[in-house]
Amino acid sequence: MGNKIAIVGAGLVGSLWAKLLRNEGLDVTVFEKRPDARFERGASGRSINLIVTSRGLYGLERAGLLKSALEITVPVYGRLIHSREGALSYQAYGLDSECNYAVSRSELNKFLVTEAENAGVPFFFKAPLHHCDFATKTVGFENHGDFSYDTLFATDGAGSRVRRELVDKLPERHRETTEWLEADYKELHLPASSRGEPLLDPKALHIWPRGTLMLMALMNRDKSFTLTLYMPKTGKGHTFDSIQTTDQASALFRSEFPDLVPLLPDCAEQYVASPQSPLGTIRLNRWVYGDSVALLGDAAHAMVPFFGQGMNSGFEDCTVLLDLWLKSGRDWPKALHAYNETRIENANAIADMALENWTEMRDKVGDPTFLLKKKVELFLEKKFPLLYKSRYGLIAYSRVPYAAAKKVGVLQDNFLNEICEGLESVESLTAEKVEPKLQALRKRTAFLLETE
Repeated sequence: MGNKIAIVGAGLVGSLWAKLLRNEGLDVTVFEKRPDARFERGASGRSINLIVTSRGLYGLERAGLLKSALEITVPVYGRLIHSREGALSYQAYGLDSECNYAVSRSELNKFLVTEAENAGVPFFFKAPLHHCDFATKTVGFENHGDFSYDTLFATDGAGSRVRRELVDKLPERHRETTEWLEADYKELHLPASSRGEPLLDPKALHIWPRGTLMLMALMNRDKSFTLTLYMPKTGKGHTFDSIQTTDQASALFRSEFPDLVPLLPDCAEQYVASPQSPLGTIRLNRWVYGDSVALLGDAAHAMVPFFGQGMNSGFEDCTVLLDLWLKSGRDWPKALHAYNETRIENANAIADMALENWTEMRDKVGDPTFLLKKKVELFLEKKFPLLYKSRYGLIAYSRVPYAAAKKVGVLQDNFLNEICEGLESVESLTAEKVEPKLQALRKRTAFLLETE
């Protein structure tokens, strides 16, 4: 079998996958429907900030790009919760040495395309996919004609045309489901001060949790912040349908986010001008067709952003599939079959956890009981690093499979509920009190954690 590879989609996953395959000496060509964002403004798609965690870092490392990529990121060490009254509550993500890396989606995408191109990968922009003929292994593109492939990889995002072709042409084999979140989002921009300094704590993810709605902020490299407002589309209370004018938006910010208003005096104008975008979870029952087609990233499993794992899981798709291909003796049919059999369960698990995190971040991060559990978790991680790693830590700072981390998380939650029952403060905990129970929990979870 030949190794002429076509990649449809030059986003984050597609450009990293192209670099990984080119590093193995393969003949790779990438097609992208959008213009080249490096040279045309407004061509980069969504600007929502991302975080890079262990799985994404590993993908960049495998491509030989980690050191350079980190130069365009900002380290983030925890959540900073803003109450309506202006009180602040900090929740560390993990141990002092553990952090996430905030990065601009567009800047990282430009970086990855350039690195893949420098490695010898040709990119064709303004090339929307016109049709797929899976039987003849041919794909057709507007402006660029037909292209014959040996193996086709779809990395064309949540609106994947390749996935649509599979579902439409082979409905008995390929079935997708889409679960739309009740909330949409808008983005706003908080510039740096006149002296070029950040107006919020630069080392934290800022969250204004307000029940049915939530505002978040992450710093950019230029010391500005990208703010993302999540709010229901319709219904009672604050909704996008009911808040459409600057006066209505101004009232919303004064009521729900008063500490932000002095820092962002044009918040109402930005709100009205910002496009409103949906959020959803897309699942596909089969990610592979025959011995020659596979979907990676959002094309196979789009998720809501509340665990910060969309890009990271897509990068992990790449490293998992690459390892399967290498272990199979560079046999794509064998690798694709194994990829389809092993990866879907993990993608479904992180999609479920991302939906759970939406509820947690929106409703619970300011709740005293929840805060106590988080403090207990941090105590356990620091005091017993060999015995306890939180579910969040397993997701963000290890490569334990998502499905295993989800199962461990259920056992951990039961354990924490037991420990916290009747507990007034984390200071009253002692090592002697919790270590025997922690040893027992470790024994119950050991077989799951050994799957890393």
